[in-house]
Amino acid sequence: MSDVIELAIELIQPSRRIVALTGAGISTESGIPDFRSPGSVWLQQPPVSYQDFISKPEARQQYWQTRRSLAGQVAGAKPNAAHYALAELERLGILLGIITQNFDGLHQDAGNSPERIVELHGTSREAACTLCGARSSMQQLQQRIDAGEIDPTCSLCGGYMKTATILFGQRVPEIVLTRARAMTDECDLFLVVGSSLQVTPAAALPRLALMKDAPLIIINLQPTPLDDYADVILREKAGVALPPIVAALSQVEYPLQEEGKQ
Repeated sequence: MSDVIELAIELIQPSRRIVALTGAGISTESGIPDFRSPGSVWLQQPPVSYQDFISKPEARQQYWQTRRSLAGQVAGAKPNAAHYALAELERLGILLGIITQNFDGLHQDAGNSPERIVELHGTSREAACTLCGARSSMQQLQQRIDAGEIDPTCSLCGGYMKTATILFGQRVPEIVLTRARAMTDECDLFLVVGSSLQVTPAAALPRLALMKDAPLIIINLQPTPLDDYADVILREKAGVALPPIVAALSQVEYPLQEEGKQ
């Protein structure tokens, strides 16, 4: 075990309210390319902005064509060792919650409680109306598209339908941001997993934790703007670095574990 991993274990052991911020780097290990990865649909077709989606029929058609390619990659993805490690932190009773920039739902699949997950950029598993906000399952909307609809609209108000994800130029709902900030404000350790910390508002959250004097651990292959402020930095894949840390923590007798044995 490396000295850096041992240092991370030592730092985390006293923690009882860990908040993890996860980014594309944790999902690439499950086969979902990020914007810059080889094989990413975004390298072949730039993403549609929210403004173009609302105002241009051809942009909406491009959106659905691109989503068809991405949907296959997301649908076939399974949680990896890093996802399961975060689920184990919750089982140990020391994970306050996960704030994720990903929309793939793999944290839920790994066993984390949905109520402990804040999806900053939404979810690709649901469809949402851009006008009234009504939601349906993405499976239902996909059936309509497969049946021939090229520009699906809401059956309630006629607004344009899309996946319940945040497009470029679209604001993260304030209720989601408020929940993420409140969770960060309560943490006693902030763990960044697979995020470059380049995209706001996610990039502001570890800064908020630092202002509260919470230790900061960053697991990411590439440098981030907050490396100089981190207590521990692991330049490694999340699925390699996180499991041994959590395995060591599972040997600790936390209060919640002791109560469960009584």
